[in-house]
Amino acid sequence: MRVQDASGAVTDVRAAAVIDASGTWEQRNPLGGSGLPAIGEVEAEAAGALVGPLPDVLGSDRARFAGRRTLLVGMGHSAANTLLNLAQLAREEPGTEIAWAIRGTDARRLFGGGEADQLPDRGKLGTDLRSLVLSGAIEHHAGFSTTGLELAGDGTVTVVGRTADGERRIPGVHNVAAATGFRPDVAMLNEVRLDLDAGLEAPTQLAPLVDPAFHSCGTVPPHGHRELTHPGEPGLYVVGMKSYGRAPTFLITTGNEQVRSIAAHLAGDDAAADEVQLVLPETGVCSVTLPLTDDDAATAGGSCCGTAPAAEVPAEVDAAHAAWANGEARVGFATGVGGGRETDTDGGGMPLAEVRGQAGGSCCG
Repeated sequence: MRVQDASGAVTDVRAAAVIDASGTWEQRNPLGGSGLPAIGEVEAEAAGALVGPLPDVLGSDRARFAGRRTLLVGMGHSAANTLLNLAQLAREEPGTEIAWAIRGTDARRLFGGGEADQLPDRGKLGTDLRSLVLSGAIEHHAGFSTTGLELAGDGTVTVVGRTADGERRIPGVHNVAAATGFRPDVAMLNEVRLDLDAGLEAPTQLAPLVDPAFHSCGTVPPHGHRELTHPGEPGLYVVGMKSYGRAPTFLITTGNEQVRSIAAHLAGDDAAADEVQLVLPETGVCSVTLPLTDDDAATAGGSCCGTAPAAEVPAEVDAAHAAWANGEARVGFATGVGGGRETDTDGGGMPLAEVRGQAGGSCCG
C-alpha cells in the first residue's frame, strides 16, 4: 500500500492487513433525486448558491444567511442541526427565511421519539425541529425530489422538484444547503477486489443488516470482522461510516466495536473477535411514529405502530438475519428487539420471527 507520513514523504509499504476508516465526509450525495446532480446544480455551485450540510450559520457564515432565504434539502441530523441554527438566526435577524425540502412524505423519523430517546440531546433535536415546522417558522416541502436549479437574474435560485402532484417550484432562494447524505469514496481501492453491495456500497455481508429500508429503530445487529471481509482480498477491511456505504444509521460506537473485532481476529483471538458486545441507544421511534399533527395522532390511535402494513422482507435480508439468529455470526446483545433492545436477551441471536416483525417497519414486534 502507498502511504504519506506527517512530513509529506510518500512510500510504498507491505502490510499483512489494511483497515480503511477514511469515512465519507468529502463525498456528498448530489441534490438530484436520481443520484445524479440536478440539472443546473453544477452551475449553482459555481455561482456560490450551494453550501454543504453543516455551514457555520451562527458564526463565520452568519452574513451569508442573515436576512436571506435558505432552502435546506435532506432529512438527517446534520439537516436538523442546520435548521435549528437557521431558526435561531431568524429570531435575531429580520428577513431571514427558511425552507426545508425532503424526498420522503413525512419527517417523523427525524422528529424522533422525544423523551423516549435514550440519547436526550438527539430526542430534543427532533422535538425542537417538529415544533418549528408546526409553528410555521420553517416552510416545509415533503415528497419533493429535486430535479433542477435555475439561476435568476437577481442572484437567487429557483429550485425545481417533482412531487406526487406534479412539478413544484421553490423560488427566491439565496442559499441551497445540501444535507443529502454521503457515500464512500472507493477511488483509493480501485485496484483491489472489493465485495460491495451494488445498491448501498457497503460490504455484501453487512449490507442487508444495515439497509435503511428495513432498519430505522436501532435494529442493526452487532457485527464484526466476518461481516466486514472482502473474500477476494484477505486482510482488507472497510470500517466505520464508510462500511455502511450510503446507509445513514451509523453510530461511532458501532465503528469502535468493528475495529476491536478486527484487531482481535488479526491477533489470532477469534473467540474475542466473534463476541461483539454492542448495545445501541434506543431512539424511541420507528418508521410509523410521532404524528406530525394532533389529527395524525388520533388516526394512529396513539401507537407507535399505527396501522401500517408490514413490508415484505427481501430474501437477502431474511437470509442474513437467519444466519445471525442461527449462530453463524455470533453476537453479544441483540439490538432492535421490542423497539431497540431486549433486556433479558442471553446474548445470542434474535429469533427470526422477531426479526421479520421489525424488518416490516414495526417497532412493536
